[in-house]
Amino acid sequence: MSTQKTVRQSADAVEENELRLDQEKAEQIVDALNTELANSYVLYHQLKKHHWVVEGAEFLPLHEFLEEAYEHVEEGADVIAERAQALGGVPVSGPTNQERRATVEFEGEDVYDVRTMFQNDLEMYGDIIESMRDSIELADNLGDYATAEILREILVTLEEDGHHFEHYLEDDTLVLEEATK
Repeated sequence: MSTQKTVRQSADAVEENELRLDQEKAEQIVDALNTELANSYVLYHQLKKHHWVVEGAEFLPLHEFLEEAYEHVEEGADVIAERAQALGGVPVSGPTNQERRATVEFEGEDVYDVRTMFQNDLEMYGDIIESMRDSIELADNLGDYATAEILREILVTLEEDGHHFEHYLEDDTLVLEEATK
């Protein structure tokens, strides 16, 4: 095991990048990307929790849906982190720093009924979608069209999954009323 303790890049530093994006612009974009990354991991952990604790007549399809949703979030987070690094930044990676950087809040450790969990998820999706749109606008305004396009692709998936949560929360159901008592 190596005992080397040389820091190659401070976590809050943005170095020159080979993409030829002005460093001041890159700093702003990396900051926005790290917020999106932090938000993604808060959502990921909440969805993962719901995947673990969901119960009831619709258990299996909800369990599978939540797994697909958190996998989408994790895939997007990976792309965001790699873009931050490509721009000369350091992706926020520790859970404490992610929690501090996030603009969304984890619902906590308690277990709620399915409808409450999904309402909490939908609310977080909405907040993240709004934040992502702001980050896209920032990247566009700073001339970083590639980051804007990357975030647009992630946004499409977020909006689709958020819309699925909305469908699950509709009041139509195949479950008989007596089965819910």
